[in-house]
Amino acid sequence: MSAGEELYSAVAPLPERFNLCDYYLDRNLREGRGGKVAIHCGDRSATYAQLSARARQVAAVLRRLGVRPEERVLLALPDIPEYAESWFGILRAGAVFAMVSPLNHREAFQNYLAYTKCRVVITHSDCLPEIAPALRAARLPVAALVVGPDAGGFLDYEEALGAEDPDSALAALEPTGPDDLAGWLFTSGSTGLPKACVHTHADFAYNTETYALQVAGYRESDVCLSVPKLFFGYATGTNLMFPFRVGASVVLFPGRATADELFDQIERFRPTFLTHVPTMINNMLRSPRIASADLSSLRICLSAGEALPARLYEEWKACTGVEILDGIGSAEMFHIYISNRPGDVKLGSLGRIVPGYEAQIVDPAGRPVPDGEPGRLRIRGGSTALCYWGDKPKSRATFQGEWCTTADIFRRDAGGYYWYEGRDDDLLKVSGIWVSPLEIENVLLEHPAVAEICVIGREDEDRLIKPHAFVVLKPGHQGSDQLAAELKAHIQSRLTPHKYPRWFEWRESLPKNDRGKVSRKELKAQL
Repeated sequence: MSAGEELYSAVAPLPERFNLCDYYLDRNLREGRGGKVAIHCGDRSATYAQLSARARQVAAVLRRLGVRPEERVLLALPDIPEYAESWFGILRAGAVFAMVSPLNHREAFQNYLAYTKCRVVITHSDCLPEIAPALRAARLPVAALVVGPDAGGFLDYEEALGAEDPDSALAALEPTGPDDLAGWLFTSGSTGLPKACVHTHADFAYNTETYALQVAGYRESDVCLSVPKLFFGYATGTNLMFPFRVGASVVLFPGRATADELFDQIERFRPTFLTHVPTMINNMLRSPRIASADLSSLRICLSAGEALPARLYEEWKACTGVEILDGIGSAEMFHIYISNRPGDVKLGSLGRIVPGYEAQIVDPAGRPVPDGEPGRLRIRGGSTALCYWGDKPKSRATFQGEWCTTADIFRRDAGGYYWYEGRDDDLLKVSGIWVSPLEIENVLLEHPAVAEICVIGREDEDRLIKPHAFVVLKPGHQGSDQLAAELKAHIQSRLTPHKYPRWFEWRESLPKNDRGKVSRKELKAQL
């Protein structure tokens, strides 16, 4: 068996006819789970059978509106049952989902409509103040299905579905194959407008069969809850696709994720599987409710999206007894390809390669570097995107044959564990030496006064780059020259002297992007 054949043998070959709606949703009816609750959302719930019937109606509506296979449908919905039934209905019709935050403003919606050239938008009445003007100004005609109490002159979602027979020919499963287009996953847009990574049906199934089943270990008995929202591919996987693959249940809530909201959802629905992000781990640990909260239902916590400081892991584990499986994935690869495992968490690392994937760490010329040396990460596996839509130069730079070359700087140790150093465009050259902001941030987070931190590069009076720290302090601490001196001394006692921040800026909070990550781009613009 060749190296390539061995790599892809982690997943059984898919049939000639393959559709993700059947793979994730309808299989549960065949396996006897039609009456099981698939979704909890406040006082609402939906069984697998109910969700399947609604997805069929969505598919019929889309076809009646003229949507053809591989045409885009834009989803801009909060996390409610209609999100799931629309997502599956799009796939059932053979169309391509493109998911965006419902909290976008008018200009962003205008850009997404122009970029996707979508035939239909499925959105919520709460979004209409921002998305309606964009829809009316769109160059190409776009039909809009609106969930909620007021369709605003567009098509009422419930009325449209109610007019369709879930067993009609219009509702039939499109006979797609593994290599047909299924979905667009948008990059986080750290530079410029977000670009869409184009994925096939097979891509999503591949990572499900490898990461979800062989590493994270989803079970039919699981109840899953997510901090990130479903439009973010990280959560689409962990709180929709992966649970449905094994017939588990998911908890959705439409509002903003806060520590109080998470405590309330955990208390009510007793989830076993929590998709987390470091910012919310920190917020929950700092909440006064943490002392009395019953988190005993949890068996697994995931973390991705931004680096998880070792201090947060230790505090969470001491408080809850639950491991956090930190990992890294990307829109380019759909989901997580390097991860810690249950019972095998190496503190501070992102774990080992997921079965079915292969990684290399390379120098600027593309040559693999020895263990222990940092370099850019290259990854390959059966979930690599085809391209960035409408951006051939960027596609060529990122996708080379089977390999995806990331902007992430890693080092691998002798035991095969991967350590994240930051993104290549975040690294700072200080006194002629490359410095990782993440390394500085992790050391500062160990100081008892620091709650959140973001370090970026700033030019000094000689136009040389030096670290600048934006700091959120814990209650009871106040920013001052004395504290800044103390933090500098703390850094210099742990790291080489040139790495200390030259400036400390005290903040009440740090700006976040729509995926919950600290927005370095926004902070850089404020200097």
